[in-house]
Formats: sequence, structure tokens, C-alpha cells
Amino acid sequence: MAKAAPAEQLKLLELQALDARLKSLSNRRRTLENDPRIKDLEAALSVANGELGAAKVAVHDAEAELKRAEADVEQVASRIERDEARLNSGTGLSKDLVALQKDIASLNKRRSDLEDVELEVLERLDSLRAKRAAQQAIVDDIQGSFGGIRTELDAELAEVEAEAGGLRTRRAEFAAGIDAGMLAIYEKTLAKRGVGAARLFHGTSEASGMKLSPGDLAEIKAAAADDIVFCPDSGAILVRSEEWG
Repeated sequence: MAKAAPAEQLKLLELQALDARLKSLSNRRRTLENDPRIKDLEAALSVANGELGAAKVAVHDAEAELKRAEADVEQVASRIERDEARLNSGTGLSKDLVALQKDIASLNKRRSDLEDVELEVLERLDSLRAKRAAQQAIVDDIQGSFGGIRTELDAELAEVEAEAGGLRTRRAEFAAGIDAGMLAIYEKTLAKRGVGAARLFHGTSEASGMKLSPGDLAEIKAAAADDIVFCPDSGAILVRSEEWG
């Protein structure tokens, strides 16, 4: 059975207190890093960005359609201008001039129809641009919320890491003054069980929170004071003291 002086074993309780706080900080760090608000906002931002992308594509397509409509109107207007210039010149046969007048009338009807199309596209484009702007505002709002929460979490994480860094330094300094053999057993137990050491207080293991059976308690009481004994339930080192018996 491994041995260590009772005074050395008592040091394990302070070491365990440091490790318990470090574990608590580790859990706090994990909780902060997995804050559900971040995942919710990331999901919302993904959806909002998808809708914004669709709105931008719709605006782009409508702008291209408007350019085509404007080009069609301009093309017809140019032809009307040329035909009117020929008509006003008065040159040509009478039947040709009559045909030209009919052509100009037809072109004016065509231009009117194309201008109606152009106006419809322009109105639709205005609506699509407004929708894009509204969707952009939604994305900006989500990003603002995301940034605010991220700043808050980063500040808390920095506090956690600062405290953990100080505790790790204290732990290293304290562990350096503990019996090496006992420390090795403690470290192995801590890694395997999650708790390295705890008090045996009035027959109850503070590692498991359970009262030891009469047989286990009798066996531990029979052990020498410098024997390292273990909790039968949790596997942690049980630190004994006559004051706690």
C-alpha cells in the first residue's frame, strides 16, 4: 500500500480545491463557447443572408430587364425620328409618304407599349430595391446582435482565462511542495475519477457523498495513519483526521 505522512495527505485537500475550481472554470469556458444564442444567431444569419442574396439577384435581373426595355424604347424612338425626318422632307412618291405615315403611327403604338413595359419594370425594380434594403437591415441587425453577444462572451472568457491562469500558477507552485509519490497517485486518480482526494468525515466519503459500509469503514480505520486509502465508491483518495472521525 502506498504511503505518505498524514500532514502530506492533508495537502491534497487544498490541491483538490484548486483543481475543483479549475474544473469549474473549464466548465464555464465550455458553456460560454457553446452559448445557444450564438448558434441561434448563426442560423438566423444564414437564413437572412440567403434571402438577401436572393433579393440582390432579383434586383440585378430587374436592372438588366430595365436596360433592355430602355434600349428597345430608344431603338423605336430613333426609328420614329428618322421616319419623321423623311416624312417632313416631303421627298418621295405620295404612296411612299402615306406608307411612312402608317409606319410612324405603328411605331408610336409600339413605343407606347414598350414604355408601359419599361414603367412596369421600373416600378417592380423600385419594389425589389426596397425589399433588398429591408433584408439588408435585417442582416445588419442580426450581425449587430451577434457582435454584441460575441463581445460580451469574449470579455467573460477573458476573465475566466485570467483566473484560470492564476490558479494554474498557484497549483504548480503548491504541487511542487507535495510528496512526489503521493502526488503521482493523486494525479492518476484525478485523471481517472474526476476527483483526486476528499475528506472522510464522520464515516462519509465527501468524494461520493455516501456513508461507507461498516466493513469498508473498519478496513480504513485499521489502516496505518500514513497509508493512502481510497473511497470504495468514487475511487478518490480519502484523507483522514482524528478530528473528523
